[in-house]
Amino acid sequence: MVRMPLTPADVARGERLGALLRRARGERPTLGIALEAGISPETLRKIESGRVATPSFSTVAAIAEVLDLSLDAVWAEVGADAAGRKVAS
Repeated sequence: MVRMPLTPADVARGERLGALLRRARGERPTLGIALEAGISPETLRKIESGRVATPSFSTVAAIAEVLDLSLDAVWAEVGADAAGRKVAS
C-alpha cells in the first residue's frame, strides 16, 4: 500500500496533538504513560514531537484515556486547521 504524502494541515494537526499530549503528561514519565497505553515509549515520543503526525485513532484514544483527556477535548484542540476552522472528521 502506498501512503499519500502528508499535507501541511496534517503536519500542523500532528504538531498540535503532540503539544496537547505533552502538556497533559506534564512531569509524568514517558515510559509509564506509554506502557499504560499499550504502546512503546518511542511511539509516544514520536507522537509528542509531531514526527508521527497521523497516529491511529485507537492509539490516540489509549493515550487520551491514560492522560484523563476526553476525546472531545482532543478534537476541540486538534481538529482545526491552522486558521482555527474545524475540519471535517
